[in-house]
Order: sequence, then structure tokens, then C-alpha cells
Amino acid sequence: MEMLNEIINQVNTILWSYILIVLLIGLGLYFTIRTGFVQLRYLPNMFRVLVEGTGSRQLGQISSFQAFCVSTASRVGVGNIAGVAIAIVLGGPGAIFWMWVVAIIGSATGFVESTLAQIYKIPRGKWNYHGGPAYYIQNVLHMPKLAKLFSLLLMTTFALVYNSLQANTITLSLESAFGWDRTIVGVVVSILLALVLCGGAHFVARVAEMLVPVMAGAYLLITLFVIVTNFGRLPEVFALIISNAFAPQAAVAGGFGACLMNGIKRGLFSNEAGEGSVPNAAATAYVSHPVKQGLIQSFGVYVDTLLICSASAALVLLSGVYEISGKVTGIELIQKCLAAEVGSWSVIFIGVMIMMFAFSSLVGNYYYGEINLAFLTGSKAALYVFRAAVVAMTMFGSIASLPLVWNLADLFMAFLATTNLYAISRLFKFAKIALDDYEQQLAQGMDPEFDPHVLPSLDGVYAWGMEKK
Repeated sequence: MEMLNEIINQVNTILWSYILIVLLIGLGLYFTIRTGFVQLRYLPNMFRVLVEGTGSRQLGQISSFQAFCVSTASRVGVGNIAGVAIAIVLGGPGAIFWMWVVAIIGSATGFVESTLAQIYKIPRGKWNYHGGPAYYIQNVLHMPKLAKLFSLLLMTTFALVYNSLQANTITLSLESAFGWDRTIVGVVVSILLALVLCGGAHFVARVAEMLVPVMAGAYLLITLFVIVTNFGRLPEVFALIISNAFAPQAAVAGGFGACLMNGIKRGLFSNEAGEGSVPNAAATAYVSHPVKQGLIQSFGVYVDTLLICSASAALVLLSGVYEISGKVTGIELIQKCLAAEVGSWSVIFIGVMIMMFAFSSLVGNYYYGEINLAFLTGSKAALYVFRAAVVAMTMFGSIASLPLVWNLADLFMAFLATTNLYAISRLFKFAKIALDDYEQQLAQGMDPEFDPHVLPSLDGVYAWGMEKK
């Protein structure tokens, strides 16, 4: 295991040092400029379309709000809590600044990929859609082998590797909070997950819709209490983050490079912008215009990183419990920070909260995997085998070592993001046409509705006004 972990770590260094940073930042800036800073200009509009998505819907429809909750269920998890603590320990407080940068730039990338997923989604029964990178890679770029590779990577990354990571965090936090045996906790979590998965995609969406607001609200309340009670020190925290972003503390092994890479890696793991995962949820929503879901999913990046990750960072930095390059990291550090600020009872609170965060991510990650399995095969037998593999990897993660699980997650995340970023860089022009159409209709005082004939080609379009084709 030690040798495997070292090999994976070396590969990650190459991928993240020379490929992913250039692709993520470069394309994010390109999309930001070409869309006229859509992620900032349309921030008020994001709220409006999100509220609009909570309205009434036809039986069987997945609303834009439900799709947002599914993607948030996957995004809002250990990356927002344990991942932030790891970024600070390995990269120093300055890593948080680079997480913010990735979020602001990445929200433009998130807009593009989710808008494309909506344009090129395919109907699967009345009011039911599937879509995502695999679909637009195959149906628009006409690269079926790359599409299948992406589907396999996403299924492996999210439903298997990421779920093992979520399970790892659940068992560690409950062991710390209650002294519970990790193996027993893993068995219980695996059984609960299996029961939810048997309910199918719509049941998964309903579970996410219920869990996400509760867990995010409860966690933000307790971190808000810590921030309010230490309000006078907030300027000091912001100054520490910004100053260390460009001149990391001497204790940071690797200096500026470690600060930058840890911020970007943990930022991408947290908000998933450009990774190609969120479009799978975005495509399932019923909306009148693809740009609406693109804006909603772009807003999700802000919720994830600028809100929840920042709350976690404030908690760690205000407590002063952390130690750069120290041995205590991840969820255990968060628990120590809370205990120092609000008392030992918070160790139990965070254990329960992590259970909710991570379990919602288990559910959301599986949802992505099922969508991509449907792309590869409609076999019921394959679905049952896949569900069994998801449960098995959840059990594996429950007892595996922390460094190996996180390094595996970084490796597969890099492969997945590279594939999707290549695709959306080629297809961006269609998302831009959709955005221009949306803006023109808004300027005329209309509630935008999408007519696919604004596109130069209907190639790959299967769910929008095809009766006019």
C-alpha cells in the first residue's frame, strides 16, 4: 500500500503541476472573458431562476431545484470540511485564497458545461432526461470511444473512489466522536446506502432535496456562531489568508507551489467546476431554457466554495488549533477546532453533521454513476452489479488509510477533468449562442424559452422542439 500510494502521489504531482493548473485557470479565464463575466453579471438572476425552480412541476419531472440539490449533495461533503483543513495544513492559510480564485473562475466553467448538458440532453421517458459530458462528446463531437472512456472514469471516480473517501470520513469522524468501531460503522453505512440506491434515481433526487438544506444550514449556523463570537479578529484572518497566498509561511513544505496546488486541488474537489460531474445532474432538470440551469449550477460553485468552504476556513484559522505540516488534519482537525471554540459537545455534533454531509455525497455520487451507466448499457444486470460495487467500495473506504484514499481521488479527478475540459473547449461556441439568445429574450422582457434553431446545427439535439425539425 505504501508503494502504491507513493506512485500515485508522483503521478498526481505531474498532472497537477503541468496540466490541470493550466487547463483549469486558462479555460476558466477564457470562458469568463468570452461570456462577459456571466458568473458576476447574472448573480441576481441566479437567485431568481433558483427560486423559480422550486415551483410546481409535473409528476415525474426533476425540477431545476432538485437537480441543483443533487449536484450540491455531491459537491457539499468532506471537501468543504475535511478538505479545507487538509489544504490549510499542507498549503498554509494562503491555500484558501487560491480556492476562492478557482471558485470565481470555475463558476464560468460550471456555467458552460451545465448549459451544454442541457442543450444536448436526451429524453428517457416523459419528463425524464439524461445527459452530461458523455452525451455531448458522443453526439456532438462524435467521439464515441472518448465518450465511453469519460463514462467509465466518472463512474469509477465518483461512485467508487469518491464514495470510498466519503465513507472514510464518516467512520473517522464517528470513531472520534463516539469511539465507534470503524468496521461496524462501515457495515451500517453500506446497508443504509444500499437501501437508498434500491429506490432508483428519482428517490435519490428526493433524498438529496431533503438532506442538503438541513445539513448545510446546521453546519453554517454553528460556524456562524464561531465567526460572530470572534468578529473582531476577522480582518486578521483575511489578512493572513491574502498575505500567505503569495508568501507562504516557512513551515509550508514546498512553499508557494504547495500553497497554490493545494488550493486548486482542494478547490476543484470541493466545487467540481470543469470536472464534468455536475452536468450529469444539470441535464436531468426540466427548464424552459438551457442557460437557466447553467446559471443555477454556476451559483452552486459559490455556495460550495465561497460560502461553506470559507466558513470551514474561518473556523480553523480563528481557533488557532491547526499546525502547518502537522499530523492532525482533515475531519479530526475540524473537530478539535470546534471543541476549542464551543466545547467538547461539538465533537459529537460534527460527527453527526459529517455523517449527513458525507451520506448525501454518497447518494449524489451514485446518481452520477447511474446516469453514465445508462449511457454505456441499459442492462438491469449491469445496474445491480454496479450498485453492489458502489456498496463494496463504500465498505472498503470505511477502513482504508486516509492518504491513499485522498491521493486516489486526486488522480481520477485529474483524468476526468482533462477529458471534460477538452470537450467543452471545443463546444463552447454553442453555449455562447444559447447565452446570447437568453440575453436577447430577457432584454425584450420575455421569460426565455429555447428554440434549438438558433444553433448552427441540430446535430446532437434530441430534447428541444424537435417537432419543428
